[in-house]
Amino acid sequence: MSVSMLSSSPRTSLTNQTEPALSLSGVSYCHANGHVALRDVDLQIAKGERVALIGPSGAGKTTLLRLLATHVQPSNGELELLGCQPWTLSVGARQKLRGRIGLIHQAPPLPPRQRVITSVLAGRLGHWSLGRSLLSLVYPLDKNGVAEVLGKLDLADKLYERCDQLSGGQLQRVGIARALYQSPTLMLADEPVSAMDPVLAAYSLNVLKREATRCQATLIASLHAVELALEHFPRVIAVRDGRILFDKASNTVTPGELDALYANDQLEGFARVEPTPSQSLHIPRC
Repeated sequence: MSVSMLSSSPRTSLTNQTEPALSLSGVSYCHANGHVALRDVDLQIAKGERVALIGPSGAGKTTLLRLLATHVQPSNGELELLGCQPWTLSVGARQKLRGRIGLIHQAPPLPPRQRVITSVLAGRLGHWSLGRSLLSLVYPLDKNGVAEVLGKLDLADKLYERCDQLSGGQLQRVGIARALYQSPTLMLADEPVSAMDPVLAAYSLNVLKREATRCQATLIASLHAVELALEHFPRVIAVRDGRILFDKASNTVTPGELDALYANDQLEGFARVEPTPSQSLHIPRC
């Protein structure tokens, strides 16, 4: 059965207004061990949209982001990304495409002894010549540009700090800064604020949204904190068991739909969220 048939509210209004940033048709992904992580996914996201992915752990959200980052190839179906079919491109052309995609990891892969300035500069390596890239490792270039983007995330004083001297939340913000410094066309964020307290998480998401809007970039973020997804993203896509359970405007998501999404979730910790004054709901905690 197609995912679009499972969705409680098929998306047409947003995605038909402008050119799509990405389109998936019948996309599935199966791991080498036989586990099917995504099943027959139909999805379209327009250029400039801000979209949150929600769902229980193991639902397929990270796999979907890895597929959109072209880190893995679909087992079945068709994927169009930024006007290209990535797996029909040459290796070099696909590498150029990846230079237009910013990926923010839950645990950014930052070398522990590397300075923050060098880690942020790495966001531009895909745009620079080999010579300039090597030079930046020895003599960091564009100090002012890096300081500017770090300042937006309240990290300007960490410019020359070593990454192993930072907290988990600071490392996540360095990862966000690196993606912003890249100036991508498509931003993919996998649990980008999970190590931050609620105030800092909201602040960082606001920065991410503002910069994506300024650059006219498409932003897709996976979030366990449902309240953040509903507050900061106009569109929410709920994933469970590799399928899209619903795909709709965040202000129309009901407690019943969220209960169904997280039903029988095996996570031990739960946090209460109040979508409306008269209704309550159990939602997995970050």
